[in-house]
Amino acid sequence: MSWQTLWELRDLLAFAVLVSIGYVVGRRIEARHFTELRERERSSLGLPVLTARHVDPSWDVADAALVTGIAVVSIDYLKLVAASLRNFFGGRLATYETLLDRARREAVLRMKDAARARGATVVLNVRLEIASVSGFDAGGYGAARAAEVIAYGTALTIR
Repeated sequence: MSWQTLWELRDLLAFAVLVSIGYVVGRRIEARHFTELRERERSSLGLPVLTARHVDPSWDVADAALVTGIAVVSIDYLKLVAASLRNFFGGRLATYETLLDRARREAVLRMKDAARARGATVVLNVRLEIASVSGFDAGGYGAARAAEVIAYGTALTIR
């Protein structure tokens, strides 16, 4: 290959290099976040989170308060393109599954942090709300760019 041919292909080569860098960096950031989530989940095992709606009558509740945790996790551009292609042809959107998993776990951990800051011993009636944050192009068509998850529940301090 001559230098002139390489010079003519410079835009394509630059695009390929940038896509490769984006892929590697995106995977590392996601892997680091999953590792951090696992460590934080392990350290917060002492604070139970329950979906039960009613307080056990034997509990002596000293304090109760609503606690929330909100997380918005964005998808990187390469995964957005891959998901768009998968959506076009049909099938499982694994890239969105990991996005939602990260956002859900982060929101629950933030809710637990808020409960722990109040001195709570249990979080009851936990619920999750999920929203898609879309970006719109010039044609008005939007694709999910991020997932917002809100975890909320009643933090109880039991004597």
